[in-house]
Amino acid sequence: MRPWREGIRNWKEMVSGQYQSSERKTIMVTGGAGFIGSHTVVQLLKQGYTVSIIDNLYNSVMEAVHRVRHLVGPQLSNNLRFHHVDLRNKQELEMIFSKTKFDDVIHFGGLKAVGESVAEPLKYFDHNLVGSINLFQVMAKFQCKKMVLSSSAAVYGQPEEIPCVEDFHLQAMNPYGRTKLFAEEIARDIQKAEPEWRIILLRYFNPVGAHESGEIGEDPRGIPNNLMPYLTQVAVGRLPELNVYGHDYPTKDGTAIRDFIHVMDLADGHIAALRKLFATDKIGCGAYNLGTGRGTSVLQMVAAFEEASGKKIPIKMCPRRPGDATAIYASTRKAENELGWKVRLIDRAKYGIEEMCRDQWNWASNNPWGYQLEPGFGNH
Repeated sequence: MRPWREGIRNWKEMVSGQYQSSERKTIMVTGGAGFIGSHTVVQLLKQGYTVSIIDNLYNSVMEAVHRVRHLVGPQLSNNLRFHHVDLRNKQELEMIFSKTKFDDVIHFGGLKAVGESVAEPLKYFDHNLVGSINLFQVMAKFQCKKMVLSSSAAVYGQPEEIPCVEDFHLQAMNPYGRTKLFAEEIARDIQKAEPEWRIILLRYFNPVGAHESGEIGEDPRGIPNNLMPYLTQVAVGRLPELNVYGHDYPTKDGTAIRDFIHVMDLADGHIAALRKLFATDKIGCGAYNLGTGRGTSVLQMVAAFEEASGKKIPIKMCPRRPGDATAIYASTRKAENELGWKVRLIDRAKYGIEEMCRDQWNWASNNPWGYQLEPGFGNH
């Protein structure tokens, strides 16, 4: 038995009998096999929703869906469907909508690497914007007009002040951020033209960590673009050292400052957004930050991970990357007041930086090659 399977029994016992009714609403989750998507699907199933995942598996694997099923158990797995479909294929998307009536769509589907977007902007406009436009058109055709849209703190660019508040001027600094900003603008224009639409834009800061069972986590293809998966690949020996991009920023230790949020807190933010959409008629199109409201430097995060893992991480200091901001973290007051959501670390609890690193290491140490058994054996 693999280690992650041994650890899951305790988690299943902990949540047994705690599932809440959602009046059996059916939710489409685009990109549901990805990092944030898979964790959100677990929470949706636990809350009693029926879920259909739409994913082209471009940067994700089917094994993540299998593990979600194992994690929630056979009964709740009956409420999960998977469709291997690319959002840019409008005909296949229409076929799915013609067979299932969806109450809401949570739209994660798209590419998310800042550096790659700078090098290949057309690729990002194609995946992120063409797919989103197709989705909006098909939703309108089938009278599904509620959406939770995955956006990003990247829409703020380099803010003139921090923390970031939702009504700040938006000024994305890179093609990835612009695809998120354009998608937000498209959503606002659609809702303005057709007021029956209800849309919540969730601006994520820096999701890290993993499900506490260690069964699902972040598993990017190729060299990771984000700090934590890169860090964990160094810790398990897949990469020789951690490249830290930028050590001359005007910060305390010279490295960039970000707002790291546990992926499970982020997943719960989507549940809160869904409840708001279903409970409020005239919601319009509103944006909410999902972060902790606290800034942590790259080197502080490395130190916390070293403490959690017991591993010394070799570091190589590199020049700044194009399109990266110096410091950015969230104001979460609006999400707390209007969605009734807040991260658990605010109450001195579960998902502070140490816990993020603990869960990240639990996932990585039990799954050193991600969802692969080992190199060369493919995804199982």
